[in-house]
Amino acid sequence: MKSSKIVVWNYLRDYKKNQKAILKIVDKVFLSGQLILSNQVNNFENNFANYTNTKYAIGVNSGTDAIQIALMAIGIKKNDEVITVSNTAVPTVSAIVSCGAIPIYVDINEKDYLIDISLIEKKISKKTKAIIPVNLYGQSADYEKINKIAKKFNLKVIEDCAQSAGSFYKGRPSGSNGDLAAFSFYPTKILGAYGDGGMVVTNNKNYFVKAKKLRKYGMSKLYYSEFHGVNSRLDEVQAAILNYQLSKLNQNILKRRRIAKIYDENIINDKLIKPIESKNNFHGYYIYVVRHPQRNKIMNYLRKNHVFCNISYPFPIHSMKGYKHLHKKTEKLKITDKLSKQIFSLPMYPELKTKDVEKVIKLINNF
Repeated sequence: MKSSKIVVWNYLRDYKKNQKAILKIVDKVFLSGQLILSNQVNNFENNFANYTNTKYAIGVNSGTDAIQIALMAIGIKKNDEVITVSNTAVPTVSAIVSCGAIPIYVDINEKDYLIDISLIEKKISKKTKAIIPVNLYGQSADYEKINKIAKKFNLKVIEDCAQSAGSFYKGRPSGSNGDLAAFSFYPTKILGAYGDGGMVVTNNKNYFVKAKKLRKYGMSKLYYSEFHGVNSRLDEVQAAILNYQLSKLNQNILKRRRIAKIYDENIINDKLIKPIESKNNFHGYYIYVVRHPQRNKIMNYLRKNHVFCNISYPFPIHSMKGYKHLHKKTEKLKITDKLSKQIFSLPMYPELKTKDVEKVIKLINNF
């Protein structure tokens, strides 16, 4: 009998379990006659602001747009410098470049793969205007130290929370630790839509007012642009689905943490380096990222046994053709480059069955 596939992520089990509720929600939106920026978006914005312990939330088209709008809201302009990391998804950097600004990369820690705070000050110049720490794989950077640096140099902090919805730093929800934060609701995310979606959150009323106008061409109520903006609106259908998914978020994170614990306690292959939950963090385990010196070999072995993994990220942004011209070759990112050749993700999503997790563990231990 042919073995069934174990994939790195799948939404279908969750959808089948909640199909009636989701279709009822979608039908209600269609029958309302309101498809863009109406009651469902308002409700989700309010609920998400409450969830992240922030005053304001602005629903947008994607996580990429959320970062760009956050940057535009704080006044980032051409040739400004924004400090971030290269071990991230392209959107973190593409949003900076779309504002005409220049990404300045800081290397990462080898322990938790997050921004190496000890290297930040060396990268600050007169052109530096902001820091975008990436809350990677489900946990947050050390914002206590980052905010001290930002205050010292009069910089703004924008949290990239695309992978950390529902996680906590020192008991504070991800998204509540900077001047603004950007979330992605891409389907694979911890809080995922059935399409694209994003959110900007902040406690600053001025940033909120500006970001809200920015998502609609720089307009407020009238069809009149007060300043250059973009077209980035979260639609009613996705907002309604996300509102429903938000009600299950804490429960789903506990399921993710349970799977991570099984991996943690039972993988005994000493060449496979497991992730750590950093001090002061409550890890959401968006993905369960491991390291192995023979990554291709172990991934091929797992694939032959019908276990499909993923690499996050095989190409650091500074090495990509589209962005490498913005990076000085003399500035090495040794840890970023090293880990890009070793890291990959094991299957991780709330509906992953225990027997499948056990099969993954058995295969890894036998490798």
